[in-house]
Amino acid sequence: MLCKCGSWRVSHARNVLVCAQISLEMKKWAKTLTGMHGHCAKAFAEAMELIPYTLAENAGMHPIAIVTELRRRHAEGEKMAGINVKRGIISDMAVENVIQPLLVSTSAIKLAAECVCMILKIDDLVAVR
Repeated sequence: MLCKCGSWRVSHARNVLVCAQISLEMKKWAKTLTGMHGHCAKAFAEAMELIPYTLAENAGMHPIAIVTELRRRHAEGEKMAGINVKRGIISDMAVENVIQPLLVSTSAIKLAAECVCMILKIDDLVAVR
């Protein structure tokens, strides 16, 4: 059941809104950190931008231009800005009436982070041997 928390949120394919917003907030937070923690937070933020980049690329759009525009819109406070692949532009997903259960986004991010942690643990084990 994808709606067990009862929350719906505006979104777009592959959690583009969430990823764009997380990337923006993580980059801000990473600037406040030093050393390895700052580097890891910045890398996570950059990784979150790969999702809208891949979506734009797969839709036949210019991914660098689209991600740059999406990043700008989110920085200006347009939290509902997302990639409209039908029209090939960035538009307000709330106006477009594109929604999904909140659990879809949180589960995707949680599972991806768990996967990275497992890979890092495996790398540590290999390095020790």
